[in-house]
Amino acid sequence: MLVIVVAVAGLAVWRIRGIFGSHTLPTYAGSASSDANRSDPKVVRYEIFGNPGATADINYIDDEGDPNQIVGAALPWAIEVQTTSPAMVGNVVAQGDSDFLGCRILADGVVKDERAASNVTAYVYCFTKSA
Repeated sequence: MLVIVVAVAGLAVWRIRGIFGSHTLPTYAGSASSDANRSDPKVVRYEIFGNPGATADINYIDDEGDPNQIVGAALPWAIEVQTTSPAMVGNVVAQGDSDFLGCRILADGVVKDERAASNVTAYVYCFTKSA
């Protein structure tokens, strides 16, 4: 008896799928873009500045989101990162060997964040969510 019920139910499902699922859906494969990211390149610039002759240990995030460290960089220091991402998180941290230190993040020449600190072995950070 159970075999007959399973067979009838299977036949009913097969017929319903044949009625409602028989038409093919249109495809748009010809309109797919081979370039997944069409954003214009953006230049993000990190800057660390301080007293002449000073040095700083610097950490920053690159365009892939990976941390980078530079130990004993002569000031002023700057690096440019180019990305095609629509938005990039910008983060730079520095600790210097003098009593003044500043940082700045620019995206396509526009200042996104700027800070300065005046204390012994000054420490400063700049951060932006959408460089």
